[in-house]
Amino acid sequence: MAIQRPPLFLPKLVTALRAGYGWSDLRRDAVAGLTVAIVALPLAMALAIASGTTPEKGLLTAVVAGFLISALGGSRFQIGGPTGAFIPVVYLIISRHGYDGLLLATLMASAMLVLAGLLRLGALLRYMPQPLITGFTAGIAVIIFTSQLRELLGLQVERMPGEFLPVLATLYAHLGSFNPWALGLALACIGLIVGLRRIAPTAPGFLVAVLAASVLVAAFGLPVETIGSRFGEIPLAMPSLSLPEVSWARLIELLPSAFTIAFLAGVESLLSAVVADGMAGGRHRSNTELIAQGIANAGSALVGGLPATGAIARTATNVRAGGRTPVSGMLHALFILLFMLLLADWMRYVPLPALAGVLVVVAWNMSEHRHFRHTLSAPWGDRLVLLLTFVLTVLVDLTIAIEVGMVVAAFVFMHRMSATVEIGAGVRVSDDDLLDPRGDPLPSQRDALPPGVEVFQVSGPLFFAAANRLDEVLDQFFKPPRVFILRTRLVPFIDASGVHALAKLAERCRRQGTVLILSGLQPQPREVLAQMGLQADGHWLHFAEGFDAARTLAETLAGQPLAAEVAGV
Repeated sequence: MAIQRPPLFLPKLVTALRAGYGWSDLRRDAVAGLTVAIVALPLAMALAIASGTTPEKGLLTAVVAGFLISALGGSRFQIGGPTGAFIPVVYLIISRHGYDGLLLATLMASAMLVLAGLLRLGALLRYMPQPLITGFTAGIAVIIFTSQLRELLGLQVERMPGEFLPVLATLYAHLGSFNPWALGLALACIGLIVGLRRIAPTAPGFLVAVLAASVLVAAFGLPVETIGSRFGEIPLAMPSLSLPEVSWARLIELLPSAFTIAFLAGVESLLSAVVADGMAGGRHRSNTELIAQGIANAGSALVGGLPATGAIARTATNVRAGGRTPVSGMLHALFILLFMLLLADWMRYVPLPALAGVLVVVAWNMSEHRHFRHTLSAPWGDRLVLLLTFVLTVLVDLTIAIEVGMVVAAFVFMHRMSATVEIGAGVRVSDDDLLDPRGDPLPSQRDALPPGVEVFQVSGPLFFAAANRLDEVLDQFFKPPRVFILRTRLVPFIDASGVHALAKLAERCRRQGTVLILSGLQPQPREVLAQMGLQADGHWLHFAEGFDAARTLAETLAGQPLAAEVAGV
């Protein structure tokens, strides 16, 4: 009997409604949607202003694209809208090609995303090397921080350039207009956001800080710029549909920018969906997500919005707030629309230094400084990809950084492969070989395992193109095992992405009460694991010299209470 493939485009909303949707689900989705909308409201305005546009364009993007991404997407929990990753891209496109050029580039990117989904390319985006993602994300964080120095310092600059070094030169040339009130207000907002996260993690820190700063400015007449003083009133009416000017020359000119928008939208949305899957369980549909991203970006561009994608922090907030289905994301967009209609007259009092403080916190979160430092302890090839992508993102261009980073990562991989062949590894590296519970150990060996013990074997190099498949291993079991043996005898080498995948597997095992045993580690993987700090702890993670030693250890552990049970957890 032939296996029927699932439909190419089946939104999670349809699946959720088919499974049954009651008042309790709506109540939880409404609470989650309102919570996310409160977080997203100041962010949408801040991201739009930092991108070189007006605040209502960020709000429109959150409403239109946010609604479509949730309604049509392949994730139950995805929250879409403008994100920090787009700030340098959008700012450069507007400065070089005007806002009309941004709209055309966004429409081109939307077509690319829909085509990628129709061609079932969603799974390919999982093969991005982790050092490359960390490098360009940290680079974007530096650019966002630098772009906010004008507002943080209250400098009077008519128009900021789009490139990093000219930005620094312009800021230096205008230091004479420094406004200490602006810096003090921004630092107070940052301190309030950080403080609330520590003492009241569920409080909407961004909104509280912006509201407090707005009240201070309005009550005491502090000499700082506000949304009203720079942009005037926020329009209440939804804009009409409009199409940008199209010509072959303009399409070719904007092609690199469109590719960058499509790439960022695709990668960030799928990363956000993966984060949501890890927090709440389930599995997103990557190709459906790409198609939805394309449709949502087209909708945003047609109403005069900005590029949009899945927002990791807002999606995580949705999960933590109890969102059950894509209805929470749709309601989040409707709540933002309601805020626009009710609070438009008051938004003009929002001080720009307060929004700059919000984006400084966003940039710090985006930088992933701990992961950046951790990757610096990886093998030289991963460090090269990380630093090269980071430097090119900051100093040159994000598109070039991605292209060069991928090429260098490919060459590093080929170098590693050649080194592996030289020492006579003789291991196939096809996808079918990667995780095989049937090949080794033999059936008789598996039958000899005690109840509650499971074993899988990894064959081939555990590098960035294969590491993500480790996340699928535990999904094979109906009930989590007490002990899980992962045989690594046929893994000739491992890179930073492989270590990251093993660390995620170990953490997932720990959370579900499963002891993980890595058996048969070869010298290179053992050395890299030690180099990057992934060591046996004697409780949840053990190393064994071979399968016999691992089986003996598993028999002992399977007959003992788990550490959590001993502690009374």
